[in-house]
Amino acid sequence: LSCTASDFGPTARTPPAKMVNVPKERKTFCKGKKCKKHTVHKVTQYKAGKASSFAQGKRRYDEKQTGFGGQTKPVFHKKAKTTKKVTIRLECKECKSKKQLVLKRCKHFELGEKKKGGGPSY
Repeated sequence: LSCTASDFGPTARTPPAKMVNVPKERKTFCKGKKCKKHTVHKVTQYKAGKASSFAQGKRRYDEKQTGFGGQTKPVFHKKAKTTKKVTIRLECKECKSKKQLVLKRCKHFELGEKKKGGGPSY
């Protein structure tokens, strides 16, 4: 088996993990003013909120789009990625302070689900 330097460099293409299963609770460090120690955190998947139509960028874009002249800003078409990075939201059970943690890319993400099947059942 021969390995080259490109097999391990920053441009090496490793296939993303098939399934990521994260427990619904995790013990990790809490930076809250009350805690400042390792505590149990509740884990949920982060979901982006609804985009505001009053945000400065949206107002600027809408103003630029008005009138004649067609599309004014580039529309992205060269989509190469097949997965997204998963962000989990950790909430301390003691002081309720929240923090976010980015996981690696994966095709499927599960929160605390048991494996289906397993071995033969007699």
